[in-house]
Amino acid sequence: MSNSANRKPDERVGQQIKIPKNYDNERETIGTVFDYERSDYAITQQGQRNIMSDNMNDNMNNGKRRSLITYNHITYFLYVISYFTAGLLWIVPIIMNYAKRHDADGSWLATHFDWQIKTFWYGIVWFVVGIIIITFALGGFGVSMFADSGNIAIGSLLLAGLGLFIIAFTFIWHLYRMIRGWIALTDGRPVP
Repeated sequence: MSNSANRKPDERVGQQIKIPKNYDNERETIGTVFDYERSDYAITQQGQRNIMSDNMNDNMNNGKRRSLITYNHITYFLYVISYFTAGLLWIVPIIMNYAKRHDADGSWLATHFDWQIKTFWYGIVWFVVGIIIITFALGGFGVSMFADSGNIAIGSLLLAGLGLFIIAFTFIWHLYRMIRGWIALTDGRPVP
């Protein structure tokens, strides 16, 4: 008995599944070995899923989970409303996300907090990049007006168009991520 307690779990699995050693046909041997490896892998994966689901259930009770789900609904709503306030409300949900982020550790709700935080910061970075490009381009446009050069003016307008494209893309990307995350939250599943 003490010998079986010292064995690793995969050694016990190997003993439970018997692989005949003497086969005349190589195909049967390969198939049997493959079935053994697949079953070992399946057993390992099943054990990991059980551990993860047990940890998630242990880390958070039902009332706390409902509270965090409601909290996330509010932050998603504030992000969407921020489009109608020229982005002035962007700061409120990001502070809310940082304030409650650690309450959801170990659960599927943590992915929603991380999703919103990453979306905020990437959105800010790309928006600032677009603004810098537009500012640089319009500065060149002003120089071209004084220099009376049409080529510089066309290049500046194209560069400003690139900056506007980046800002528009960031706006649509941010809205897409908020909607995708909110739908996943409503369905009760994590976001990738």
